[in-house]
Amino acid sequence: MTATPRRLTQRDIARMTGVSQATVSLVLNGRSDGDVRIAPETRERVLQAIRDSGYVADPIARRLAARDNRIIGVFTYEPVFPAGNSDFYHPFLVGIEERAEALGSDLLLLTSAPVVDGRRRIFHEGNRLRLADGCILIGRVLDRDELARLVADGFPFVSVGRRDDAGGPVPYVGADYAGATEALVRRAVELGHTRLVYIGQGEGPESHTDRKAGFARGVAEAGITGLHLPPDDLGAVLASGATAVFAEEHSDGVALAAAIGANSPSGARPDLSIVTLGQPTRHVTDPTGTQFTGFEIPRRAMGAQALEVLTALIDGQKTQRQRLLPCELIPGTTLKESWT
Repeated sequence: MTATPRRLTQRDIARMTGVSQATVSLVLNGRSDGDVRIAPETRERVLQAIRDSGYVADPIARRLAARDNRIIGVFTYEPVFPAGNSDFYHPFLVGIEERAEALGSDLLLLTSAPVVDGRRRIFHEGNRLRLADGCILIGRVLDRDELARLVADGFPFVSVGRRDDAGGPVPYVGADYAGATEALVRRAVELGHTRLVYIGQGEGPESHTDRKAGFARGVAEAGITGLHLPPDDLGAVLASGATAVFAEEHSDGVALAAAIGANSPSGARPDLSIVTLGQPTRHVTDPTGTQFTGFEIPRRAMGAQALEVLTALIDGQKTQRQRLLPCELIPGTTLKESWT
């Protein structure tokens, strides 16, 4: 069997011409390095050796040297493929992939990160973050210390989802949860509702605090009563006298409607209005197929624009580093005229 000839390297060209490997690299890339000047005869000697030997530059090595891999890292703080998350993250990935294809970039899914204290970590021994030109971060909750380190290091990254400052502004493409929730509160008021309940955490992840903030602004503007209750206490929700319930998690709205329909507890009203604030992030079976009033998160557009922002940061172009995209309101059937 004939042996495959070894690929010529820059070191081989340097040895053939009696110059350093660094000089060969400078000639190949058509540039000088700071104060280093290459004599015309030396440059020509290297170029002639390249022509005579048939040397072909390794495109990967050249791109690495130029720091222009067109490789975009994608790091997720939680599992994003179909499982218990009910495909919530899939549209984000579709938007990222489509835009990467249009821009001629490749995606690198960073999956080697270890789980520490129940959470994945970007920074660990042997992390491969810098194999990429920059990174898109996906997850409901991002580690504050790691965000602060990314900001301080100046490594190009963009978060999918709004993030609070972490030692400086965090680049992000998020959804306007606050504006969408406030608009739904106004719609409820127009239908005669004057006592509303918000069920959910209302704190922690920015996506929760933004929804709660929009609810609070809406009820304050209307001058009506707005309560905040845990999602798993049906008795407290019914005892509150609320005519409309705003569920931070879509699945909590589904569970509330199912509980009312199945148990018909004393005082339950079948015409209690329920508004859900976004797509489900965990799976709950809804055999009724109810079309809940709420809003749709622009997940695909968020993924696509996150890649656009990141590409601009990598290329040193001016861009809007923090973006909030509007959510589309869904009329549904579960927000009705008040029965009081």
